Amino acid sequence: MSAKRPSITARSEAMGLRMTQPRRVIAEVLQDSDDHPDVEELYNRASAVDAGISIATVYRTVKLFEEAGILDKLEFGDGRARYEDAEREHHDHLIDMNSGEVIEFVDEEIEALQEKIAQKLGYELRGHRLELYGVPKKR
Repeated sequence: MSAKRPSITARSEAMGLRMTQPRRVIAEVLQDSDDHPDVEELYNRASAVDAGISIATVYRTVKLFEEAGILDKLEFGDGRARYEDAEREHHDHLIDMNSGEVIEFVDEEIEALQEKIAQKLGYELRGHRLELYGVPKKR
């Protein structure tokens, strides 16, 4: 079992970012997200906690967190940037092109194959991002 990673708020503070109350709420909403929310969804969740949070504050905060390397920006071809904690456990994504659902998965065979390809090409793999796009099979 892996050690619990520091919270987004703790990592932000450790980097010297000024954590206002709205930023703390947004960080907590992101920390509690099991999905890949876009700015609109983050705004909906954060404003439910603190009605004083504006959408502009959410945009500025995710940009700040992304630039600091705290968040990863994901684009799945639907025109919406989505976000997830940059320190989440490694996983890849399968995107349902009909519904937009994003399914996280880890496959050891894919992981091993990527390492093998990098070595074959003379590289040491330091990271990767894999996104698969598909539609459900007709039954």
